[in-house]
Amino acid sequence: MGKDFYATLGVSKNCTEDELKKAYRKQALKYHPDKNKAAGAEAKFKEIAEAYDVLSDKDKRAIYDQYGEEGLKAGAGAGPSGFSGGFPSGQTFTFTSGPGGGIDPFEMFRNVFGSDDPFRPSGRGGGFSFMNDMDLDSPGAFGFPDLGSSRSAGRRGSFPGGLNRTQQKADDPIHHEIKLTLEDLYNGVTKNIKITRKVQQPTGQIKTEEKRLNIVVKPGWKEGTKITFNREGDSYVGRIPADIIFTVKEKPHEHFKREGNNLVYTARLGLREALTQTRFTVPTITGTQIQIQPSGDLQPGTRQPLAGQGMPITKQPGSRGDLIIQYEIVIPRLTESQKQTLIDILPK
Repeated sequence: MGKDFYATLGVSKNCTEDELKKAYRKQALKYHPDKNKAAGAEAKFKEIAEAYDVLSDKDKRAIYDQYGEEGLKAGAGAGPSGFSGGFPSGQTFTFTSGPGGGIDPFEMFRNVFGSDDPFRPSGRGGGFSFMNDMDLDSPGAFGFPDLGSSRSAGRRGSFPGGLNRTQQKADDPIHHEIKLTLEDLYNGVTKNIKITRKVQQPTGQIKTEEKRLNIVVKPGWKEGTKITFNREGDSYVGRIPADIIFTVKEKPHEHFKREGNNLVYTARLGLREALTQTRFTVPTITGTQIQIQPSGDLQPGTRQPLAGQGMPITKQPGSRGDLIIQYEIVIPRLTESQKQTLIDILPK
């Protein structure tokens, strides 16, 4: 009976591409030989790569769903129950399994994570410690894991079944800021950024290329969010191109200051308005105006929250922070006569 690749990755047969990739990441990190020293971990690591190699390719997946692993092994030849003809798209392929198979799990790992292994130097004898606290769903988030700064150079290893790997020296990451307005971070936006990079040809000649990168900003992103484009830096023979990392920088806003998921608006009220709690309007991030009735005894620095009028909460779709009204009381200049009147009227 053939292998159940869906069970290997722990996904259902109707899983999406995102669910499939997330499952591969989780399993590959769990059974990576540099982390997991248990017997059978290396074999499991390869099985996970085989499963993802098939299920992430729509043509291979179509054949696997219909004919199973035997159909894949048959390739363009006769398969089970008279199957023949290769992929539905007309392509052909060779599927190999077991020791010495054609799938390099470490190459698969590099392709998905953008790095040979996401480890950090431990500072003791050149060893490595695995990043157990890695957030696979974060932007850093957001589909582009920030692994470039933890690469090691010149590591070599060999594993049973003819699995050899050699890691080349990686260039240091290139950092840029991307400045966004609060409205960009509230609504979400796609920024198209043009980069130029040097590419060394096999002849040794250096050419300059232009390329555009799309940064898809999700509603609710915060300043400091990092977006990594793996290996998009200058490309030289014998070296791994640098990652390009963009860090979100929030532009100052005319009305609001951001505090986490909340927005703070400073309302400047005159003494009369503060004492009589006169109604006034405040702007919102969407461009609308809200009528506000001050509540309680207003003091300089008093804060009044308006629930659900702040920034979107990225990890809680449909939820928003608060708009916080912070009161600033403006004391007018008074004549001696006016001061005396207030002394007579106001309680001690």
